[in-house]
Amino acid sequence: MNQLNCLPQDSIFWGHDILPTAVASLDQHGIRHPLTFTVEPLRDFHAQHLQAHVKAGVGVFTDLPPHAPDVGVRRALEACMRAGADSIIALGGGSVIDAAKAVSHLHHQETGRHLAIAAFPTTLSGSEFSHYFGITETTGPQAFKRSYAVRETVPKVVALDPKLLLNTPRELLLSSAIKGIDHAVEGMRQVAADHPHAILAAAGVERFFAVLEKWPRQLDTQRALAEGHVTTDDLLQLQLAAWQCYFFPASVIYGLSHRIGHILGGTFGLPHSLTSCITLAPVLRACGESYGEKLQIFCRGQAANNAAALLADRIAHAVEHLGLPARLRTLDFDRSQLARVAAWLRQHYPSEVGDLGDSNDAVLDAFLESLW
Repeated sequence: MNQLNCLPQDSIFWGHDILPTAVASLDQHGIRHPLTFTVEPLRDFHAQHLQAHVKAGVGVFTDLPPHAPDVGVRRALEACMRAGADSIIALGGGSVIDAAKAVSHLHHQETGRHLAIAAFPTTLSGSEFSHYFGITETTGPQAFKRSYAVRETVPKVVALDPKLLLNTPRELLLSSAIKGIDHAVEGMRQVAADHPHAILAAAGVERFFAVLEKWPRQLDTQRALAEGHVTTDDLLQLQLAAWQCYFFPASVIYGLSHRIGHILGGTFGLPHSLTSCITLAPVLRACGESYGEKLQIFCRGQAANNAAALLADRIAHAVEHLGLPARLRTLDFDRSQLARVAAWLRQHYPSEVGDLGDSNDAVLDAFLESLW
């Protein structure tokens, strides 16, 4: 039986220079007395583009470490309680938006009420469209990023304006686009090629590639715009691509690339978006048989006996063209820790490891070694 599960979002705004209108309308969607979650580098952006239009805001909170560690989430929750916040504006990348979802969830546990969220994403992973979030547990013998799926935490409002991407560091911006492609591709694990996820995700991946494959090497966004290599409309196309790749997150279950990324990020502190640059293409090659030819939807117009390999090659080429890391060694990851990664995968994600095939347990160690 086919099934489509939709999330309770109210409104998504997109376009050029839409931030003032989007922010001014937030109270119509239950975003009242909001506390803004962001990071210090975005404080000036908030003051310039959002603050004047926020009605009855109760402050700004910036103590939000990467990977949403439990102690950081608890501090953010306490800040909401002290300020009397009834909602959250999340301005930033996936870690900021994850922290907002986590705080909304914990607020419900303590008070019986979720905090509504408005998301202003500055990266391209698509976290703003989903009910998934991770909290990195730090009290055990080693950190572990635990995943949650809580429908009520999906942002009620999302705003996509190219201005949000202008100051995002180059590596973070472009690697988050690869994370967005990861959502599209691994979302195919348990759906067929005629599922709405597949149709929209394929369009999103093409939107991503249309911009990424012409993006200049080494230039940051401001200089690439100034020299005419890309336009602000290209930035909007990237934002729309992220949306299409993550349009139906409640209907899909992600795979080995995501799970390796959670461990590399939550336990070992690697930047979350960069992990997809390293894992996605190799996972596709290794798990292609599990996906089958339904990945052909991402390779239209090209005759392919092995769609997974063809798509993997295109992703790997984009990573190389953009100058993003393709091996763990380039991130100074300790090779001796691969055994710990394998142990965590076997313990927590046996289904995803199973995508490697019948001999998955024997294959896993060598596969992880190949990522280094």
